[in-house]
Amino acid sequence: MEKDPQGITQDWMPLQREIDGVLTREVRNVAKPRGGMLTEVFRQDWNLDGGRIDQVFQNVLEPGQISGWHAHRETTDRIFVNWGVIKVVLYDAPETSRTHGLVNAFQFGLPRPALLIVPPGVWHAVQNVASTPSALLNLVDLAYQYENPDHWRLPIETDLIPYRFPKGFPWH
Repeated sequence: MEKDPQGITQDWMPLQREIDGVLTREVRNVAKPRGGMLTEVFRQDWNLDGGRIDQVFQNVLEPGQISGWHAHRETTDRIFVNWGVIKVVLYDAPETSRTHGLVNAFQFGLPRPALLIVPPGVWHAVQNVASTPSALLNLVDLAYQYENPDHWRLPIETDLIPYRFPKGFPWH
């Protein structure tokens, strides 16, 4: 028998050392008087990274689907999960980073929306852990350059990143 270690704070925030430069801002869904909800995705006055937004795109994932590993040399990703539940896993690869080798895992979505800022050089992958399609928005500071993408990839099961996504889900 093994006792669980502390994994969350008394405010239900995940207890993990975050990769240098990674920032999170959980937000609340606001119930509308006539039904539905409103959720703020991004505000400059949150003062998270002070960067600009050059492009916004949506990525929809089917149940269990994984997208990643990828990193950028110049682009900052701002990932906001707006539907379903998505696990976002980060790996700090730059040897010059104070948190080199650290892995972070976050689970965000409709019940617990958040904006996650992923700086250049940090490898990241996402997995839909819901039983229905899930979606995320990405508010990048540099728009995708079709002729010269700032997009670097590794296979999902690479030995260069010390993380493995679970195979299969209860609903499969």
